[in-house]
Amino acid sequence: MGTQSEKQIALAYQFLAAGNPKQAKQILEDALTDDLENKEIIFGIRCCSFWIDTMHILPTKEAFEQGEMLVNQWKSFQTFISRETVNHEKAVYATCRGVFSLALAGYQRLYSEKDPALKAEAYRKSGLCYKKLGEYEMALESLQEANKIAPGTAAGTAEMADCYALYGDEKLAKLLFREAFFIDARKIDLNFLDSELICLLIRQVALKGYNGAALQEWIPVYGVLFGVFNVKRELSAPEVGKLKQEIFARENEAKNPTSDMETLTPRLINLYFWLIDHYVMSNDSVTKINEVLLKIKLLAPEIHAMYVK
Repeated sequence: MGTQSEKQIALAYQFLAAGNPKQAKQILEDALTDDLENKEIIFGIRCCSFWIDTMHILPTKEAFEQGEMLVNQWKSFQTFISRETVNHEKAVYATCRGVFSLALAGYQRLYSEKDPALKAEAYRKSGLCYKKLGEYEMALESLQEANKIAPGTAAGTAEMADCYALYGDEKLAKLLFREAFFIDARKIDLNFLDSELICLLIRQVALKGYNGAALQEWIPVYGVLFGVFNVKRELSAPEVGKLKQEIFARENEAKNPTSDMETLTPRLINLYFWLIDHYVMSNDSVTKINEVLLKIKLLAPEIHAMYVK
């Protein structure tokens, strides 16, 4: 690669990072005429082409729609680059900065929104954008603000956990990931979790053949079995009551022959794990623990064997 090509590529990446893939593409196409075999230039052009239509439409959308359009399109972009035989990190990084900087600007315009649900979501998505931009402190500030407005959401808690993991606080990350997947595993968008702590667990569970909603429900089960979700807290009395109520409801649901046991089984197992942890932390009777262990054994013998060994 010649010096001129390197300069053109660097300039193109500046435009990509500024959210201008059209201009970046023009520069890369000019560079390609003098360096036809350059795979980085070819990959960069493909990245630009992917985003040009989105950036063209973007100004016609409202602020929140702009953010949502960019964030959702990023998931499609991840699929797109995963199919490429050559993947150049600098091009992806520049694209990431452009996309999430623009998305962040859209979400920030809703900070004065009076609808609390929309305002909380704007702060949560801002946290996600800051996280993708590598600004973890700002990400946590935004996520904490979202949590003040709408406390205890699965998505927000998972994003905070991811930030803490990326920030290096693994203990708090483990606690919050366990919490998030207990609240509602299916409300967590796995596409936007970046820390190796959780991504490795997701990959390990996916290798067992799970996908979709089943994958999300099995993650906390294997999180316990693989020692990832090993930081715990005691439940309050109301939380214990809610836990037992959900177990009762889910057990009744499991009796229905039309139930989706593919997702219900891991959900029940996770609930049983939480109940056992409660019994252990509160020094409750061994009999109660054994009763729950028996339920796990009847529901999923292989999981029981892994749990008790």
